[in-house]
Amino acid sequence: MNKHIKAPISNETAFSLNAGDYVYITGTIYTARDAAHLRMNETLDKNAPLPISLENNIIYYMGPSPARAGKPIGSAGPTTASRMDKYTPRLLDLGLKGMIGKGKRSAAVVDAITRNGAVYFAAVGGAGALLSKSITASEVVAYDDLGTEAIRKLEVENFPVIVVIDAKGNNLYETAVREITE
Repeated sequence: MNKHIKAPISNETAFSLNAGDYVYITGTIYTARDAAHLRMNETLDKNAPLPISLENNIIYYMGPSPARAGKPIGSAGPTTASRMDKYTPRLLDLGLKGMIGKGKRSAAVVDAITRNGAVYFAAVGGAGALLSKSITASEVVAYDDLGTEAIRKLEVENFPVIVVIDAKGNNLYETAVREITE
């Protein structure tokens, strides 16, 4: 089913999404990859505030290529989500409501998704140039020294994703495999 949602997302929106839904996100999302996740974790270990609010927000696991003239961002494809798995349960417990990446998640992340009523979305790998067309603005908001791994605030319009793990714990990667093998 095709659904259009606004970001940040509410609990009600998160629970309305089902594994397998095609979703178009409009609003504000943030980017963060390995280095930014490590730095956020170190910040939390020091009991210091994070540079962005996690509450109801979505983090896109992406490091963009340089923007061409007149464009807000270059190619903007997803990176492998499992590299952030060791940090993700903590961020979900602090209010993160959604993540966009590619690939499977660990059991600890799936548990944290269901515990917190969050959602894991997949963006199509290899389609970074196409995905960048849904990004209308991009601004570095933290960790500028990390270059492409800095945290960016993105404004998106009809950003296309697929719900892989929904707030109820349904996992498209598991159900799709069962359907194929049965």
